[in-house]
Amino acid sequence: MSNILKRRIFIERLWRSVKYEYVYLNPAQRGDDLWYGLSQYFVFYNQERVHQHLDYKTPEQLYLQKMVA
Repeated sequence: MSNILKRRIFIERLWRSVKYEYVYLNPAQRGDDLWYGLSQYFVFYNQERVHQHLDYKTPEQLYLQKMVA
């Protein structure tokens, strides 16, 4: 599988998560509300939400693990 296809799959999964876990559950009234909410969601996504594909670790844990190694 090419790198472009892998990146496309990652982006599609990411935006699916964003839509179903945040956007549809928290409809924003204004653009700045959406901006703030999405910034908070991405903090959650990277620091608190475990990912099955990453062996139930957060992206931050995996990143910090690679930095130490």
